[in-house]
Amino acid sequence: MTTQPLRVNSARLNQSLMTLAQLGATAKGGVCRLALTDLDRQARDLVVGWAKAEGCTIRIDQIGNIFMRRAGSDPTRAAVATGSHIDTQPTGGKFDGNYGVLAGIEVIRRLNELNIETVAPIEVCIWTNEEGSRFVPVMMGSGVYAGAFTLDHARAARDRDGISVSAALTAIGYNGATPASVAEGAPRLGAYFEAHIEQGPVLEAAERPLGAVTGALGQRWYDITITGMEAHAGPTPMSLRKDAMQAAAQLVTATRSIALDYQPHGRGTVGSMDVFPNSRNVIPGGVRFTVDFRHADDATLLAMDAALRARAAAVASDFNCNIDIQQVVYFAPTHFDAGLVQSIRDASQALGFEAMDIVSGAGHDAVYAARTCPAAMIFIPCKDGISHNEIEDAREEDLGLGADVLFGAMIARAGAGAS
Repeated sequence: MTTQPLRVNSARLNQSLMTLAQLGATAKGGVCRLALTDLDRQARDLVVGWAKAEGCTIRIDQIGNIFMRRAGSDPTRAAVATGSHIDTQPTGGKFDGNYGVLAGIEVIRRLNELNIETVAPIEVCIWTNEEGSRFVPVMMGSGVYAGAFTLDHARAARDRDGISVSAALTAIGYNGATPASVAEGAPRLGAYFEAHIEQGPVLEAAERPLGAVTGALGQRWYDITITGMEAHAGPTPMSLRKDAMQAAAQLVTATRSIALDYQPHGRGTVGSMDVFPNSRNVIPGGVRFTVDFRHADDATLLAMDAALRARAAAVASDFNCNIDIQQVVYFAPTHFDAGLVQSIRDASQALGFEAMDIVSGAGHDAVYAARTCPAAMIFIPCKDGISHNEIEDAREEDLGLGADVLFGAMIARAGAGAS
């Protein structure tokens, strides 16, 4: 006799996502719900209310992370957890982060409907300020939990209006009392799964419905300042210029070239640039811009760093400019737990298909969670690979399938039988 794999209610999951998306809904069909605003409070209240309706207990820590717990038969076991975030970009979509949280709520709903008692407790996590749109650093709640930065540093962060994280947590009623860091006594999870839209085009291009995420690219971010000399565009001969913009153009091109040298995982992006004095007929005397390098291998990231610095030295000499490079962010490549990744593959096979191994190009809360416990991620396709955009979209059947795999993988880890 063959045991059929357990499935979630995909229609209910999709409806929950649509209900949550009404809080901060935009005219273009997206969501603007910045961290620790009143809209975030409303969203937190909604999801916490759903969890309480399923019998969960709620724990809120000192950075506002929320842990919604369904008891297991062995209360001494560390929880098998899942989750993500519900804050969005200013022009965000309905699924980024939200899907991971509500897929976890759907798992709990199905466990209750099927009268399944797990051995280990099940928890669904909402991590604070993952997007970093209002407060920096990004992935704040999971970063504090993992000890990437201190609670005091995170709570002191301020938005553009001067409001601190601490004040904002108090204002929305989510200034919790329990420790926020594992090092300071926060409960350590037994395992952490995160379901997420891919936010890229790989799965859709491969016509694959699900990815077993083996790790996340490491990241090195830089602020680069080029100082030349502004001068009149007409009287100044080309050979006598100190043109900061032309120097910058060389490094922008080099950023792409360096990334192409380290495929398939090399990424290089210049996303922001400021030019001084930014006048049509003045040779630019100053340029500031950003570089974002990513790769799955840390040694390769260092090689990309060295290549950028070598090219900058040559450009500074060629264009008679000073070039200052400051690294402002570093995330080491993350390799997710092999056992949890295999459980995702196994749950996929039980449903009759093979998950595609994939590497995440973006940072996620699972990256920090992986510093504290075994962790892995499940990716589903999003339409045209578009995310951080109001038109972000995902199919109900893909959302359901990802949650089915999450369901199977979590039960395999937590242990279960009919109660």
